[in-house]
This record gives sequence, structure tokens and C-alpha cells, in this order.
Amino acid sequence: MLAMLSIRHLCVSLLALTCFLCIAPEAYATQPADSVTVGAARIDQYLPLLKGKRIGLFSNHTGMVGDKHSLDLMLENGLNVVTLMSPEHGFRGTADAGEHVGSSVDAQTGIPIASLYDGKRRGLAPGVIDSLDVIVCDIQDVGLRYYTYYCTMLQLMNDAAAAGKEFVVLDRPNPNGMYVDGPILDMKYESGVGSLPIPVVHGMTLGELALMVNGEGWLKEGRKVQLEVVPCLNYTHATRYRLPVAPSPNLRTMRAIYLYPAMCYFEGTPVSLGRGTDAPFEVYGHPAYRGGDYDFTPQSVPGAKNPPLLGRLCHGRDLRSLPEEDAIAGGVDLSYIIDAYRNTGLPAEKFFTSFFEKLIGRGDIRRMIIEGMPADKIKQTWADDVASFRRQRTPYLLYPEQ
Repeated sequence: MLAMLSIRHLCVSLLALTCFLCIAPEAYATQPADSVTVGAARIDQYLPLLKGKRIGLFSNHTGMVGDKHSLDLMLENGLNVVTLMSPEHGFRGTADAGEHVGSSVDAQTGIPIASLYDGKRRGLAPGVIDSLDVIVCDIQDVGLRYYTYYCTMLQLMNDAAAAGKEFVVLDRPNPNGMYVDGPILDMKYESGVGSLPIPVVHGMTLGELALMVNGEGWLKEGRKVQLEVVPCLNYTHATRYRLPVAPSPNLRTMRAIYLYPAMCYFEGTPVSLGRGTDAPFEVYGHPAYRGGDYDFTPQSVPGAKNPPLLGRLCHGRDLRSLPEEDAIAGGVDLSYIIDAYRNTGLPAEKFFTSFFEKLIGRGDIRRMIIEGMPADKIKQTWADDVASFRRQRTPYLLYPEQ
């Protein structure tokens, strides 16, 4: 499934204005990274950590420093990258959500690409981990508990700890790093979209989260991995970091990224959240929805080859006029799913699937919605979770909160 493109060719394609993985120009009003230096750009910091070692690089199309991929920077500086590792959506970032992606080889460099999302195993095969001295993580996350890149990082940390290998995170800002919101995951709902006892919006970078995983003993059998984090420069948790490259095929705009904490729960219902349209995570609807102001029909498109409600006319809501500030302020806002539940008229047993609990992370939220509790009252039920997690994460923060 993974096309045989070199990383250099990949970088060129990412810069093309027509590439659907580029954040649309109208989606932001400021330059995304003028004042922030990402960890991957700090070559002087990680070169001494990696020189002379066999490196496995966990990255994808987001691992850019200007117009170069971090792989190119490593090779130019004489580092020995022996394996590339790809997460959900593949190394190019174009595969559908949940689509199994096979392993491959980079055509220009000849470096093997080991898929971590091929449906056969979680983590690296023994032969791959044995060939490495260090795993380097350089990938753009969006700061949500159900966004799977951190889950893959956790798998790799477990692999590295079990095999006695080093682990280095080249840190990147969190576009949703301004706040914490949502319930802490009840670990009985642990899954591929929820691997740690953290809130839906944890407000941490991957580097900070890796430090917390190590410090809280969250690796298997209480192991610790030999961990180094190369932090960003000129970043705080108050920084409004605007992504230059879409992190995955269906998060194409900053508004979609800001609405993601409120919209993803539709994945645990029959309602479409716009996959197969030009506005995924910015619209929602269903054929049975009543009183909507927007109609759409999901189609098969790159990144959503078989979207929910394919070819069916859906009625619903268009959130693209919502100011970004309002989307951010809403955080984990269940008002949209409550609206859909009430206005589709579907019985609860047909509206909710078990995936809903895996996303929201608790077993009582479904009942609250069914019983008619408003979204703001439901939000109050996880206020203690937010407060306790903010205290718990404090020792691991690398960046000021203001």
C-alpha cells in the first residue's frame, strides 16, 4: 500500500500547493512556526546522542524542518539511519484511518520502512529491534488521547525498554497544548485509541508525554527506557502553533484540529462527521437528521475510500463558520453529539456503539446523554480529573504554561 517514494520526493510533494495534506491557506492567518524551533532542527543537540549508532526513525510526512525531512538532515550529517517506521496513515500520511499499511523500502535511500500499523503486530518485530541501538521519534501529534501517534510511540518505548535500547524524542509543539479537558481514561476501555490514563485533551507535547510515561511507571512491567528529549525553542503552552502540514488526511484545517476534541465521538455512532467530503471534522449529519442547515453526500476520496454513509444524502450542521477561538474554548464539547442524538430520532441502541466508550474513556457518559443531561453539566463531571491530571503532569512539563 505504501508507494515507493524517496523522502526527498516526499518533501517536494508536501510543499505542493495542491497537496491535500497541506493545511489550506485560508485555515490560518499567521505563519505557523516563525518563532518556534522544533527539536528536529536542533542538530547540534541530537548529533552527539546519535553519532555512531544504528538508528530507527519513527516519523511520517510531518517530520519536516522547513523544506527538508528530518531523515535528510540526519543522513546529511552522517548519521546511520537503518530503519524507518510508519504509524497509522503510513509514512506518506495518505492511508485511511484504521487502514492496514504494509512495510516497504525507500526507493532512493534503500532504507527499509517497517510499518507499525500492518494489522499483524503491535510494535517492532524482534529482528528489527535487534538491529537498532536507538529509536528516534519525530512526528507531529495533535494532543488528543485517541490520536494514535502517541500510542505508537508508547509501543516503541516498550520495545526499546524491553530490548535495552535508547529512545530519543525530537519534540514538536502541540496545536491543542493550550488547555486540558475531558475525562481521564478508565483503563478498562484501553484500546488502540486510548493507551494511557490521561484526559482526552492532555495539553502535553510528545516529549513531555514520554517523560511522564517513564516517570509514572506506565511502561510494561514497570520498566524505564533510556530516554532523551530534544525540546523545542521559543515554545510555551500558550503558543498558538499552527501546523504547516496536515497531520493526517482528514485533519486538513486548524479549525478541524480545534474541533477534533468535540467531533471525534461521532466515530462511535452512525452519524457522519464529514469523511468523504471537503470538510471532515467540520460538518456532521445523517439521512435521518431533522432541522439541519446543511446537506452533504460522502464520496470515496483519497484518505476516505469507504467513508460512513457513502453515497447517502446526509442532513446536518456545517461548523465552518465557527470562529476558531470558539472551537478552542469549547474543548471537549458534547453538544454536537447530543444534538445529533436528539435530532436523528434513532434509539440509543442504534445510535451508540461500544467504540463511543473507547473514545470518551468512561462508561457513564452515554447514560448521561440518553437521560438528557446538557453538555455543560456533563463537562462538570470531569473537572476533578482535569485538576488532578494538571497536578500530576507538572513535573514533566518542559515548557512554561504561559
